[in-house]
Amino acid sequence: MQYRIDPKTGNKLSILGFGCMRFPRNVGLSDVKKTENLIRKAIEVGVNYFDTAYLYPNSEEILGQILAKNGLRDRVYIATKLPLILCKSADDFDKFFNKQLERLQTDHIDYYLIHMIAEVKQWKKLCEWGIKDWIADKKASGKIKQIGFSFHGIRDEFLNLLDIYEWDFCQIQYNYSDENYQAGKAGLKKANQKGLPIFIMEPLLGGKLATGLPKEAIYIFKKINPNLSPAQWALRWLWNQEEITCVLSGMNEYNQLEENIDVANNSLPNMLTESENETYKKVIEVFNSSYKIHCTGCNYCMPCPQGVNIPACFAAYNTSFSMGRIAGMSQYITSTGGFTENQNYASLCIKCGKCEKHCPQHIPIIKSLEDVKKKMEPIWYRLGVKIARTFLHKKSGKKA
Repeated sequence: MQYRIDPKTGNKLSILGFGCMRFPRNVGLSDVKKTENLIRKAIEVGVNYFDTAYLYPNSEEILGQILAKNGLRDRVYIATKLPLILCKSADDFDKFFNKQLERLQTDHIDYYLIHMIAEVKQWKKLCEWGIKDWIADKKASGKIKQIGFSFHGIRDEFLNLLDIYEWDFCQIQYNYSDENYQAGKAGLKKANQKGLPIFIMEPLLGGKLATGLPKEAIYIFKKINPNLSPAQWALRWLWNQEEITCVLSGMNEYNQLEENIDVANNSLPNMLTESENETYKKVIEVFNSSYKIHCTGCNYCMPCPQGVNIPACFAAYNTSFSMGRIAGMSQYITSTGGFTENQNYASLCIKCGKCEKHCPQHIPIIKSLEDVKKKMEPIWYRLGVKIARTFLHKKSGKKA
């Protein structure tokens, strides 16, 4: 495993971090045993940074349980996050933090983040509630070692946030398709100039850069190096940049862990050749032409009050461009339950706007669902849905 140094503390951090938002599941439930095996293996090979959050369902509890059971707490750095969107007053700081210590079965958090800051005004509101004194107290007691923030806004807001407080680290969304998105390259450079370790989330754009590339893009990669997977190409692009401290990957299968470890063991700053850099440019061109809605599948927009499976709608819509109309329609029908009793398709949207308030990508979800509806719900689909609904409701004795 390669390591990079946190310039603020001297901590030696694995360049591959374990993102805990997407722990393995089995029939909809958390698969604790599989997660335990993955975490033990990751630590065994040198991964020492684990990123979770209050808002990730069961994530903190499972991570804490596994680390405590196996006596691994002292071998890793834990990062978790204050749920900004749930905070209503200063009293919530301790309420959430104490619950997190309990869930994680620990007496301190190594890297604590303010979760999903998008604007300076959000930080100023926290300051009015006394967040600076709260942080100072927690750091003085040793309960928080380092304080940072995860960012989901526009570049200028990020640049201003860097100057408004003495942060210890930051976390940004960044990948080869998002070089100028949100904080972007400019934000990465400035954070580095300020001496901050920088942690990267969504390195594979919610898996899209691993399994969702158009065939033409995959061919371009394979032509240059047939031994590297699309995911490995994406990770190498990040680790090529010396400003990046640690890349977080939500690994929920053994093959993903092994694949990422393999490339992490052989990745150094400035390793890419001129030919490889040109390859990324060609792939981006192909990818952007087929990837219409910038959804990472984080599910912060869920649940929808009307039952719309928003991430599934967007994923199928994007598939219809990257892999063809038939593949997209097949995915749409199955993932939104179009012809079943539990239907989750785009037309159910009533434009309440609840989802847009929580989207870290700032996607115009209402408008995007309209686009999905136009493309993915032709007349034959709407007719089929109506017939299925009538039949299934009649069978169950409900009104259609």
